Amino acid sequence: MTPELMIKACTFYTGHIVTRIQQIFCCHRLTIILKKWREKAIYKNQKKEDEMLLKHELELQKWKDKLKLKVASKDASISPELSFSEVCFVGETREFDISLLPDRAISQVCMNPKLAKQLKIEKISRAWWRMPVVPATWEAEIDFSTVKNMITDKHVVSTLQRWRLNVLRLNFRGCLFRPKTFRSVSHCKNLQELNVSNCSTLTDESMRHISEGCPGVLFLNLSNTNITNRTMRLLPRHFHNLQNLSLAYCRKFTDKGLQYLNLGNGCHKLIYLDLSGCTQISVQGFRNIANSCSGIMHLTINDMPTLTDNCVKALVEKCLRITSVVFIGAPHISDGAFIALSTCNLRKIRFEGNKRITDTCFKFMGKNFPNMNHIYMVDCKGITDGSLRALSPLKQLTVLNLANCVRIGDIGLRNFLDGPASINIRELNLSNCVHLSDASVVKLSECCPNLNYLSLRNFEHLTHLGIEHIVYILSLVSVDLSGTAICNEGLMTLSRHKKLKELSLSECYRITDAGIEAFCKSSLTLELLDVSYCSQLSDGIIKALAIYCIKLTSLSVAGCPKITDSAIEMLSAKCCYLHILDISGCVLLTDQSLEGLQIGCKQLRILKMLYCGHISKEAAHRMSSVVQQQEYSSNDPPRWFGYDCEGNPLTENQDRTPSKEVLELTLKESLLSSEEEEV
Repeated sequence: MTPELMIKACTFYTGHIVTRIQQIFCCHRLTIILKKWREKAIYKNQKKEDEMLLKHELELQKWKDKLKLKVASKDASISPELSFSEVCFVGETREFDISLLPDRAISQVCMNPKLAKQLKIEKISRAWWRMPVVPATWEAEIDFSTVKNMITDKHVVSTLQRWRLNVLRLNFRGCLFRPKTFRSVSHCKNLQELNVSNCSTLTDESMRHISEGCPGVLFLNLSNTNITNRTMRLLPRHFHNLQNLSLAYCRKFTDKGLQYLNLGNGCHKLIYLDLSGCTQISVQGFRNIANSCSGIMHLTINDMPTLTDNCVKALVEKCLRITSVVFIGAPHISDGAFIALSTCNLRKIRFEGNKRITDTCFKFMGKNFPNMNHIYMVDCKGITDGSLRALSPLKQLTVLNLANCVRIGDIGLRNFLDGPASINIRELNLSNCVHLSDASVVKLSECCPNLNYLSLRNFEHLTHLGIEHIVYILSLVSVDLSGTAICNEGLMTLSRHKKLKELSLSECYRITDAGIEAFCKSSLTLELLDVSYCSQLSDGIIKALAIYCIKLTSLSVAGCPKITDSAIEMLSAKCCYLHILDISGCVLLTDQSLEGLQIGCKQLRILKMLYCGHISKEAAHRMSSVVQQQEYSSNDPPRWFGYDCEGNPLTENQDRTPSKEVLELTLKESLLSSEEEEV
């Protein structure tokens, strides 16, 4: 070897070694930087958590002090000589006359009022009803249904007399006023929307007065009333601009009554029609509807076991503008109905519990309804993978609900997602589709960039791999994993999504308080959480929600026997935006929980507390005046809850004790009037 070659060889190897050393040094430097960054991030997160915990403790202590002060002042204000109800009205409270305000301020106060608010204002100032001027631009919406158990017929008549020129919308749902009271609606000449559903005292004579006095009605709800053919005769004669009509569960009119719809100017402007439960209508009746209301676009016929393909064919002979149909509870509809609907431009369809719908229907749908955007086919046993393959070309499809369609598998969903329909899909419900697996979830993460709502309820084959790919669906805001085998590790993985607002984990027996806490730490925008029937969970989950998820609006801990009053106290102190709460089966809760909710959760609207034996009837009654809807009973939990009235797990041989009498506070809509508050 010559010296020149030796020099070249040494130069080459030396340079290679130097380059290698530089690479090693650079990697080592990056490792140190990454380590420092990770330590800094961990320190920052830990500091943030410590600050949130400290803030939580301070706010909780402040709330407790405020609660004690309020209770103490309440006790001190009630003397032995006076009852609490008497004390409430003793004092130097001055009345405020709202009529003394400027007209502009009065207009702002009166804007979009509810009758309940009017009643409260009346109590503050009797001059409210004596105001000399009614704002000319005020458009009133009065909802009598919220105070139907406390308002009198006389008050209804006087209210309608006073605001007759301003009332645009009236709601009498479930009100049992006298027929003469309903006639006073005729004074509202500018009325546009009228809801008299479930008003059993409404008569044809009352409807005659209303129709003659309110010709401008656009929306009319007569569902579940006793109207007959006489009222059907009035509709086309007086309501010339009627657009929305509900005759659901009205069984006293006949096919001849539907024929009257073609009299006079007819109901040719009708675009929405609800005939749910009208089992007396025959094929001839649907033919009469087609002759009278050819402009119908939205058709709802639920709970109609007598509905057949021939009824649909008779209707669509002339109703060619139908864009949405809802046939829930119509078991005799088959593929022939869709063939008849081929002349229409369908965009929305809802079926449920139908065994005669097959893949042929979906193949026909994919070819003839290119603008379809909403498909709801729940519990249709005849649907297979071929149906999904046929739906894949629907480019505008945004909602697909195939819950309980048990014959669907991974192959069918893959074929659907390979088509253009997957791009715009925003809501997908695959609950109880037991043959699907992680492969379907992986495909969803790859093909659905705009998916917002996903339900995988009772997804038996979901594993950690599937949960990892749920995180990759960045547009997702709501996911239902109830009845799956998700565990704490899966919740920690799911917490990386950070944008989820709704999470359902009902009947997930492998999760614990630690898993929920880990998820809440990274999900500060969480608004809905359902952990019902997870009997292993305790107060720890409520504490995590109170610290990290203060924007929570809906919570269900039904069937969680370890939840105590201290947990509800934390919830009341921090989650002030809570609208819906279900504590059914939380057997350790007492009246103290309701006191905290009443003080802290001012926006609570729906409260369910079935099987809460330690909550008294009196406390439940007081709470019913705060919420709009309440369910309550002091029964022992049913055996399928898995524990007894003390929260102890049941054994197979353990007998149940006789249940207590169900209290009469179930599904009560409550809003106290001034008269009830004075009692």
